[in-house]
Amino acid sequence: MEQSANTLLHITASEKENLKEGVNFLRNKESGKNFIVFKNEEEELRACKNLCKHQGGTFIKDIEDLDSSIVRCTKHNWRLDVSSMKYVNPPDSFCQEELVIEKNEDNSISLVELDPPNPWDSDPKIPVDLEVGELQITYLTHACMELKLGQKYMVFDPWVIGPAFARGWWLLHEPPSDWLERVCHADLIYISHMHSDHLSYPTLRKLAERRPDIPIFVGKTERPVFWYLNQSGVNLTNINVVPFGIWQQVDADLRFMILMDGVHPEMDTCIIVEYKEEWKAQFIKTERKKLLHYKAQLVKDLNPRIYCPFAGYFVEAHPSDKYIKETNIKNDAATLNQLITKMSNVITWTPKPGAVMDVGRVLKDPSDREAIVDPPEGTKIFKDSWDFDTYLDAMSISFTDEIFNYPSWIKEYFVWAGFKDYNLVVRMIETDEDFVDLPRGYNYLVDFSDLSFPTKRPNRDHPYEEIRSRATVMRHVVKNGLLWDDLYIGFQTRLQRDPDIYHHQFWNHFQIKLPITPPDWNAFLEQEKQSGNNAQICSVM
Repeated sequence: MEQSANTLLHITASEKENLKEGVNFLRNKESGKNFIVFKNEEEELRACKNLCKHQGGTFIKDIEDLDSSIVRCTKHNWRLDVSSMKYVNPPDSFCQEELVIEKNEDNSISLVELDPPNPWDSDPKIPVDLEVGELQITYLTHACMELKLGQKYMVFDPWVIGPAFARGWWLLHEPPSDWLERVCHADLIYISHMHSDHLSYPTLRKLAERRPDIPIFVGKTERPVFWYLNQSGVNLTNINVVPFGIWQQVDADLRFMILMDGVHPEMDTCIIVEYKEEWKAQFIKTERKKLLHYKAQLVKDLNPRIYCPFAGYFVEAHPSDKYIKETNIKNDAATLNQLITKMSNVITWTPKPGAVMDVGRVLKDPSDREAIVDPPEGTKIFKDSWDFDTYLDAMSISFTDEIFNYPSWIKEYFVWAGFKDYNLVVRMIETDEDFVDLPRGYNYLVDFSDLSFPTKRPNRDHPYEEIRSRATVMRHVVKNGLLWDDLYIGFQTRLQRDPDIYHHQFWNHFQIKLPITPPDWNAFLEQEKQSGNNAQICSVM
């Protein structure tokens, strides 16, 4: 059965505000289903179905537990601590499956369930002990790992050269010198989602020059992972889009399953790889919950046998992003692992480029000194130079494109983008590298309530957002019909909001829901020339 995401209960903004600290019992009047929402002192929420794992009984508040987070099943007195989602009676037994809590633009929330919640339980296999050398993990850089599973090799998320998010992110680590041979040698590649620190077209271009038919697997997300492939000029001929929650058999001992991400099910995925003894490589992508103690507690709750933090090894290396580099202090992987070690018995690994973990050895004897092989002494671990010019020069070509000589490109672009009927006015300002207004650059308003382009802010009540963007990057995004994650996640904008509210629908549209086919700029230029419009570069105030 293919996995999907279902909304089980919508909680309005006022209902959310009225949630009391502690246990809240809620009911969906249409479906008749019952739910529990727990609110702690920090106003953080956890949610689950009001359904006991034993025989489906209903939980209530027992008189002896009124001041606690414990609820009791009316059938057989099983008791659940909803602050941890663990059953306390029977003790040390089960955990309750949690529901995903999605925040909506209007400050309401939705309880969402991935259905089925545990598709990997289908077609279970009997675990078999691993031999030494059978299952090895080699870290390359960022989120890129090479897995040796018997005679098969898998590679995850190869971003190994070039920048990500336009020119905002650069690799922290120097990848092994033989990275291209390793990737080309793989039997299959898994790419989790379309963000450029996981789907790297510069990296894939190198790969396609040697092995265009290498099997690449992606999940069946709402927006195709490879939506930009045709425009990219990268010749890959063996991309496999697979449904969620279905085992993909590689050989007699190896299979994998791609799952919907619990936080961003519309675009992100995670993977379970099963080789003989079941082991799970789960990408827990919770972009709004990056605190060390949260992650440490998460690892403790999941109780994996081995934990390795990766996919966060980037640096804002370009000199113009010095301010971001100095202020965007990142959690250190070694510090996180030390914290996990204090809280649990989970084996942790802080990888270095080219380091290899022999999973069989680690599981047999965590103290085995040969279980993890680091790169040879003297190997360069961290990058100290980046090929800025190659990638920035290619991006800057769009700045002088002919379309930007015609102010009407603004309407053409935003009509193509298709976002409207939303009460938001945005001022877009083109800037130089230092976010100073660009002389003779474009400065214009977009009223998304009716998709108009006024010369001044309207008189009605409306939220307002000012977006200052580096002109070279913004024009590159516009010209090629790219998603705005290059601007937003890539630190290429400076934002001011009045009131200071994040407009989820607006940013979600421009980061995920833009048309897959780019604007037809050739037809635009043809029309402008036929209409006799004069090309000019000017500000639109």
